[in-house]
Amino acid sequence: MKKTKGLYEVTRIFENNPAEIEEEVHRIYERIERYNKTYFAYITLKPITIVLKEIRSSQKIKGSLRGVLVAVKDNISTKDLRTTCASKILENYTPPYDATIIKRIREAGGIIIGKTNLDEFAMGSTTETSYFGVSRNPWNPDHVPGGSSGGSAVAVSAYMTHIALGTDTGGSIRNPASYTGIVGYKPTYGFVSRFGIIAYASSLDQAGPMGRNTLDIAIMMDIISGKDPFDGTTIDHGIKSFIEVIEKIDPTHLKNKKTIMINEMWSGIDRDVATTLSNYLNKLSSEGLIIEERSLPEVFYALSAYYAIATAEASSNLARYQGILYGLRKDLENKHWSEYMSAIRSEGFGKEVKKRIIIGSHLLSAAYYEQYYIKALKLRRILRDKIKELLREAVAIVSPTTPFTAPRIGEAIKEPYKLYVADLETVIANLIGGPAISIPAGFINGLPIGIQFFSYQGKDLDILSIARASELATGLYNLAPF
Repeated sequence: MKKTKGLYEVTRIFENNPAEIEEEVHRIYERIERYNKTYFAYITLKPITIVLKEIRSSQKIKGSLRGVLVAVKDNISTKDLRTTCASKILENYTPPYDATIIKRIREAGGIIIGKTNLDEFAMGSTTETSYFGVSRNPWNPDHVPGGSSGGSAVAVSAYMTHIALGTDTGGSIRNPASYTGIVGYKPTYGFVSRFGIIAYASSLDQAGPMGRNTLDIAIMMDIISGKDPFDGTTIDHGIKSFIEVIEKIDPTHLKNKKTIMINEMWSGIDRDVATTLSNYLNKLSSEGLIIEERSLPEVFYALSAYYAIATAEASSNLARYQGILYGLRKDLENKHWSEYMSAIRSEGFGKEVKKRIIIGSHLLSAAYYEQYYIKALKLRRILRDKIKELLREAVAIVSPTTPFTAPRIGEAIKEPYKLYVADLETVIANLIGGPAISIPAGFINGLPIGIQFFSYQGKDLDILSIARASELATGLYNLAPF
């Protein structure tokens, strides 16, 4: 294990010594050349000549990301750079516009270095369902990096970028962050625009940053968050500057702060994970953090509610892929419409995507809509109210990010149900729309494991603050495998 620079340190180096920027670009590309073939972070990578040209142009910009290299999950639209969703159906699709968050990054001087691998249409938690191939964990290439934002996690963990963007529908930022020893943050729903993000489940999706420490996250939140006229679900959060608050935090912030452990979220996790996280929390307790145990039986139904909502919305969102307007096309001659569309979707979608579309369509059918989908929405409201009540006098709920370390490649194919169940730790934050973060908490047999803090809607500064204080108290940040 090594320590390396995070985005926060890099921006200050660039600010004081702009001549260092091009040297840093060459260093990053040397690492990509060395490691990307093995770990497969990038589906599409910009040539270094184009990046250097953009770097020189960005020197005229006074933004806080001047010269910074940003890796982007390949379900976020980037003008003139293909966006595939790791699917054959969009293999050659190039958007004609930038997503709002990409536009804001460019305006701040950031450089989009490339598009990262993911589970197809963000449906998965290992990055093994990608049409383009499997990503591997930089801490051990025999293991997955998590998903669905696995490529972004690999790029950050292996220092093949300064910062990365992911999307999180049920843990897709936090899960790979836990498995690869980095920090992954899902903001409050509506804090970050979804305009230009290819939808999986619209009421659950949220984009967020993946970095080496919470200061990196705060810098990016200042850039990408805020009201967007192109996304009616965005809100004006009223936070003047995330980084100005978070960079002032130290371990004393933990003193007398109350957190909640929901017993049901700690049952069934691996013994080694329980021991590692218990030691971690004991360290935070010694710094003054108060941890209380509570029971919330409704948690056991959260996973069922999540998959009912997510698959139903996915079946609706993915109905647009029929091979007419864009994406995979075939010869139309002498084919009935239904036959043509069936051929396109059969060839273009992978097994996991097809499975979720079929389940979602079933749940939205007249016979089952009330029985499953509406009940899932009702449970979502109950969970939201119960969590709000639990947090009346506490700043966060603390839980494992994942119940075990990164599985070996191929295990998900043999035991897919095991990985669905693992999402129990992360889906609650998406169901209630609240902020959630995973930060490194230790290692088990050489593989990282993360701990999660999450809260109610709008409590983003609380979550980032407690995460920052925790990483400073333990020293577990800016980690790199090589």
